[in-house]
Amino acid sequence: MKRTGVVLTLLLACAPALARTWNLDAAHSNLAFTNSYQGVEYTGQFRRFNAVIDYDPNDLAHAKLDVTIDITSLDTQKSERDHTALGADFFDTARFPKAHFVTTAFHKAADGKIIADGVLTLRGVSKPVALTVLFKPDGDAATLDVTVQVKRLDFGIGAGQWADPSMIGDGVAVHGHLQLRARK
Repeated sequence: MKRTGVVLTLLLACAPALARTWNLDAAHSNLAFTNSYQGVEYTGQFRRFNAVIDYDPNDLAHAKLDVTIDITSLDTQKSERDHTALGADFFDTARFPKAHFVTTAFHKAADGKIIADGVLTLRGVSKPVALTVLFKPDGDAATLDVTVQVKRLDFGIGAGQWADPSMIGDGVAVHGHLQLRARK
């Protein structure tokens, strides 16, 4: 009996730690972006998105970030621009209403920043992207800030005359500020 207890204790001690699971507080989180149109910068956001987050900064090997974005919730505070962006030349939300990002690995960069490597699927195109991650725990709450630069043309966003990056910038800066609560 003692031997079984010792073996069980050793197995549990050697088992990998699992990253903590966090629930998204969507009402207090945002997913925003910045781009330019004819040299003038504008911002927007996606009002609806969901995230599954398993994260512990001390256990990056088991961390996971899985985000689904409702592209139809795009809001740039300019209805004409939003209508055009949701159409066939840009996001084509009739065919591709959602975007999806899922991590493949986390690692610490040489400068100490945490990087989340993953795959972004947008407008039916999947490409690798790397997010910079800043995680701030506070007991059973936390914030998770992510930033990434996405090349819109890599995903076929902006066809025809809109493919000219001097008209609409190719590099879109995306920033997510997520308020989290520990799953009980």
